[in-house]
Amino acid sequence: MENVGVFNAAHGAESFGFRGLKRVNWNLEAPRLYEEALKRDEAQLVRGGALLAETGVHTGRSPKDKFVVRDANTENTVWWDNNGAITPAQFDTLLADFIAHAEGKELFAQDLFGGADPAHRVRARVFTEFAWHSLFIRNLLIRPDRSEVGSYVPEMTIVDLPSFKADPARHGVRTETVIAIDFTRKIVLIGGTSYAGEMKKSVFTYLNYVLPTVGVMPMHCSANAGPEGDVAVFFGLSGTGKTTLSADPKRTLIGDDEHGWAPTGVFNFEGGCYAKTVRLSREAEPEIYATTERFGTVLENVVVDPLTREPDFDDTSKTENTRCAYPLDFIPNASATGRAGIPKNIIMLTADAFGVMPPIARMTPAQAMYHFLSGYTAKVAGTEKGVTEPQATFSTCFGAPFMPRHPSEYGNLLRELIAKHGVTCWLVNTGWTGGKPGIGSRMPIRATRALLGAALDGSLNKVEFRTDPNFGFEVPVAVPGIEGDILDPVKTWADKADFAATAQRLVGMFHDNFKTFEPHVDAAIRAAAPGQK
Repeated sequence: MENVGVFNAAHGAESFGFRGLKRVNWNLEAPRLYEEALKRDEAQLVRGGALLAETGVHTGRSPKDKFVVRDANTENTVWWDNNGAITPAQFDTLLADFIAHAEGKELFAQDLFGGADPAHRVRARVFTEFAWHSLFIRNLLIRPDRSEVGSYVPEMTIVDLPSFKADPARHGVRTETVIAIDFTRKIVLIGGTSYAGEMKKSVFTYLNYVLPTVGVMPMHCSANAGPEGDVAVFFGLSGTGKTTLSADPKRTLIGDDEHGWAPTGVFNFEGGCYAKTVRLSREAEPEIYATTERFGTVLENVVVDPLTREPDFDDTSKTENTRCAYPLDFIPNASATGRAGIPKNIIMLTADAFGVMPPIARMTPAQAMYHFLSGYTAKVAGTEKGVTEPQATFSTCFGAPFMPRHPSEYGNLLRELIAKHGVTCWLVNTGWTGGKPGIGSRMPIRATRALLGAALDGSLNKVEFRTDPNFGFEVPVAVPGIEGDILDPVKTWADKADFAATAQRLVGMFHDNFKTFEPHVDAAIRAAAPGQK
């Protein structure tokens, strides 16, 4: 087996159990990985220099195919209502079959870090079947200095073999696709899917499991810092604006998706960004758009002109979940360290497709915990016959698929941090105003940015607020530079009765969703529910 690149020979592929590999390409950088991906017809070059890959039938994550080994260590620590389980014996069989499947193959390996804080990072070694997957994960995680690679010893190992097909009867899984995590042995096996995001989210899931035990809050959020060092954290599900709103040229970007909150402050789990590109425009999001025209960026499932290789970010014929993955330093004002101080503001983002939430609201700590545990956003109604209403989505902690522990553990930890540091909490609606989709319109991003800027610089706290009759949080009555009606959603609806009925339906959805959490929270949080008088 020939080894190419920089690595620690004492801790190579054989130490993990691989045998008979054709070759392992160790820690290759972007130029070599481009060459290998193009040579293997895994990807194509597009105008501007990015590498474009397609992920086949899986254009997103497969959360129902994710499983955790249920053993003595995880039996009483994992939230089994939310996490699929396999036995240690089933994982042993799966691991042996992965090793056998890899025999004779040429693999790519990257030695990386998950976590910018040396006190709380994990050393993650990632073996991939595809060269473009190796570039993707190299972009997304933190790249050690070349001097660190020689002494690198992995703590966790990820093996990503898209050509492997799981056997549900043999491996105890659901389909031929599998994402299996053994927290005890710190091994992740990914097979039957070419969607690269599974790798990065496996590292996130691992950190979500281990960090709360040492008092560090793992968060599915973006984060940035102002000129005075004031830190803002943006919670939100995919498509609500985490990446877009944190990429503010006036503030330093810490990261766009995953962070920890330690006693010393916030730190990025990653060394890159994984931004949605659907309807991306140079005018609205210039910093992110510029990354799509750079060598080193990986585009996923983006449609390109076959002659010019010009990307068409408005074409969603393959998927709405088109993406670009790039190193953090591709953003001009990104933090060089991935670390910052204690948050001053927490923003919870929702894309409310019901069109009844205000563009911004200030929350009490109890309300913030209610909305954090709810993790609400909404999607536009699909194209299925008869489906005309928006679809509410509740994903607790704004990231249920990545939460191995019970949400109350994360919620209580966040609540303690908010109280200890006097953090101001905001809810920002990046969804619809003036009615549901087809009647109303998307919240203007200029208004969102202006209101957010006022919240972060402190000026919004000085205006008059009213109490929202449906949700109970505080809403600004008037803000300089913002059209008055947009701040009060009912005024933007032509049919006031329809607004009232729609708002009450959404309040009811919140109540129904929260029933599962009521036994785990105190009276103050229960009283923070929408519709309480």
